[in-house]
Amino acid sequence: MNDVLAADDGGVRILTFNRPERLNAWTDAMGRRYFDLLEEAERDPGVRAIVVTGAGKGFCAGADFQTLTAIQTGDYAEEPDKRPNTFPVTIGKPIIAAVNGACAGLGMVHALVCDLVFTADDAKWTTAFARRGLIAEYGLAWVLPRLIGQARAMDILLSGRTFTGSEAYELGLAGKAVPREEVVGAAVAYARELATFSSPASMAIIKRQVWGDWTTTLDESRDTAVGLMVESFGRPDFTEGVASFLERREPKFPPLEERPR
Repeated sequence: MNDVLAADDGGVRILTFNRPERLNAWTDAMGRRYFDLLEEAERDPGVRAIVVTGAGKGFCAGADFQTLTAIQTGDYAEEPDKRPNTFPVTIGKPIIAAVNGACAGLGMVHALVCDLVFTADDAKWTTAFARRGLIAEYGLAWVLPRLIGQARAMDILLSGRTFTGSEAYELGLAGKAVPREEVVGAAVAYARELATFSSPASMAIIKRQVWGDWTTTLDESRDTAVGLMVESFGRPDFTEGVASFLERREPKFPPLEERPR
């Protein structure tokens, strides 16, 4: 059985963590396949947006305890993937997490390195790290304060407490909280709208700006944006965007065949 499944819905590639008997707990093999599928989606000109979710009752319950036990006993010998767990932020197409259930530890990392998060309102979220004798993993100590502020980040990191998808939305971790049975459909519908109405080149550049500008000053961000805007005037996407607006029709933007500068 494949650890991650792939399916298409129009211009949307849906990736599903597929270890439901383990609440989709993370393994290195699962991570390799997930990252491979992200790279495939980026290369495929027919894919314009990506939705990531989990099979069964969980999104991802964190690192598989069999892996953690092997690390603890010194029996873990699998070669780790060279791509970091923050790899999804480097993909030039928007990635939307549809958190359908348990979202814990490393699973929470993988939800939050997506560009947008939709969550089931009753999904169980937790960092869990402090309760396992671990630390804030894989850049979460950097991401969380920027998303929700230092005090709230400290709360959920230090306590390791469990909270619902509704609270995740109130905190600012998720952009939308809906009933569990609606979360994947809502994420796919949003992704389909991006695939239909938004320029692939524009989305790739905007994604790079948002993730990259966290470490720049306002002046640096502004000056870089001026150059990027001038470049965008020369792309066919700009011509089509203006024409489709004036003609009151859906745009026909070219696919993202290569990453724009």
